[in-house]
Amino acid sequence: LNPGEFVTAEAGAMVLMKGDIKVKTQAKGGILKSLGRKLFGGGTFFMNDYYAENEKGEVWLVPALPGDITYVKLENSEIHVQDLGYLAHHGNIDVGIKFKGFKGFFGAGEVIWLRMTGTGGVWISGYGGIKEINLEPGEKVIMDNYHVLAIEHNVKWSIRKFGGLKSFLFGGEGLVIEAEGPGKVYVQTRVLPELIRLLSKYLQR
Repeated sequence: LNPGEFVTAEAGAMVLMKGDIKVKTQAKGGILKSLGRKLFGGGTFFMNDYYAENEKGEVWLVPALPGDITYVKLENSEIHVQDLGYLAHHGNIDVGIKFKGFKGFFGAGEVIWLRMTGTGGVWISGYGGIKEINLEPGEKVIMDNYHVLAIEHNVKWSIRKFGGLKSFLFGGEGLVIEAEGPGKVYVQTRVLPELIRLLSKYLQR
């Protein structure tokens, strides 16, 4: 961070600070919006602002899950991020919540997603690797529902079953997301439900 610059991050994400860094903890957007993020969006009630005052400083931030971190630039635009995907942001960015309805529940297990709006940049984190898919107008892609990490707001998407009835019941995929451009979709290469399922086998022994 250069003097005068700051970055905002989830509470508990800081690993290291170096230089003249000041920290301010606050409920971003007011009590009601912060409470909505905590109760429905999976985030923390408070966020930390890290300021570099009189000299350059450095802040290290990490997510709770092991995996990649990617930077998403916003220019008066909007992106929706599921659950634990948000790590930090800078610039004039509003962090709110977005009701996805029941298609959000079946899409990635979350009825409420985080909505990032404004100009600046957002760091999102995934479990495993993160892959960016840039869809042209009218271009479609089908993705496993739990692998979807973030979607630009202008991307159209819907829930559908995987293949025919036999594939849907026995193919191991169940429901999938069909997204249509223009816009970007970010997917993560691993998902928590599968890890929990594998661990539960050994914990029950």
